Amino acid sequence: MSREKLLVKLERADSNVSYKKKEIYSGKDLRAAGVEICKSCIYDETIPGIQFNEKGICNYCKMIENLCDQYCTGGIKGKKLLQRIVEEIKRVGDNRKYDCVVGVSGGTDSSYTLYKAVEMGLRPLAVHYDNTWNSAIATENIRKITNKFGVDLYTYVVDNKEADDILRSAFFAGVPDLDAATDIAITEVLYRAANEFKINYILEGHSFTAEGVSPLGNAYFDGKYVSDIHRKYGRMKMKTFPNMGFWKFIYWILIKRIKKVRPLWYLKYSKEAAQKLLSNKCGWQYYGGHHLENRIAAFSHSYYLPFKFKIDQRNNALSAAVRNGILTRDEALAEYAKAPYIEEDLIQYFKKRIGISDSDFENIMKGPKRSYKDFKTYKKRFERMRPFFFLLAKANLVPMSFYIKYTSKSEI
Repeated sequence: MSREKLLVKLERADSNVSYKKKEIYSGKDLRAAGVEICKSCIYDETIPGIQFNEKGICNYCKMIENLCDQYCTGGIKGKKLLQRIVEEIKRVGDNRKYDCVVGVSGGTDSSYTLYKAVEMGLRPLAVHYDNTWNSAIATENIRKITNKFGVDLYTYVVDNKEADDILRSAFFAGVPDLDAATDIAITEVLYRAANEFKINYILEGHSFTAEGVSPLGNAYFDGKYVSDIHRKYGRMKMKTFPNMGFWKFIYWILIKRIKKVRPLWYLKYSKEAAQKLLSNKCGWQYYGGHHLENRIAAFSHSYYLPFKFKIDQRNNALSAAVRNGILTRDEALAEYAKAPYIEEDLIQYFKKRIGISDSDFENIMKGPKRSYKDFKTYKKRFERMRPFFFLLAKANLVPMSFYIKYTSKSEI
């Protein structure tokens, strides 16, 4: 069954435009509609780029398996590989105040990565990009972990009106990548901080085993994409926003040779165990769910993507939990079938901040669904340069996940 036919079937189930769970194509809805679901996780046949083998296992599970083999994730060899990298970071950064940059958001993964960096004897500089949509919990978590671990904090704060205008333009563009600008800005700010303090390594808090892999085509962003959307729908100039164009990207990775490492790719990692450790050590507080530490991310993942695009990205972490034996497949599907948690007054907060009326908000939510293919991007260039970026990924100059997702031809 095609994605389009499935959505029609689900939408006919209830003509009431009240944004109920049955309008989101979740695990429960898909099983009722007879859609094929992976036997090893909860990804289904509507996922862009998905394929199933003769055993009913999807290619995304195979991708996770291959990454675990490549990085020796969770094993003794994985620890040794990471230790070699750590020793190299120490050697290159010797006699400098900091030997690595660690991006922090106040969330679990980045907070734990900062803790691990200190535990491994590194001298990190914590770097935070403030898009002015942080929750109070996230802001306090950053303060707690940097103070407890004795780490200096470098924060870049974008002008809040400018940030809101960029978000507003993406909303009016009707693209799923609502907060793509923040992802680009985080990357650019990490590179800028590393360059300013003559640091050669950036440590990123990401775990493919705990977070899963976002399906190819479900999300895309680059600096050209952000600029083109804002050029068409923005109302003010971008002055403080730290955008990153293609040649700036190349400058950071080839001229400055700033490398990126994801320590959690090598280690056995549990979000629950990390949260307990952080809470015990520094009073770190959980914020209720993946991406909920930032209010625009919470709006996008809990409301915008599910209700406008029928994309519920909780399936990433839930699928990971099934692969790791934390949840059974039935338990994950049952959780996935529940309505996403939406923070009280979050929708009204979003409307007020970007300055949009209730009627315009509803019109956009029900309006055309566009994607990066409707705007100018670097995607085709990345695809043409796939072999080149493979070499860069092997050298830790770009994350392997960038090579896997951004240089592959999307089937969305």
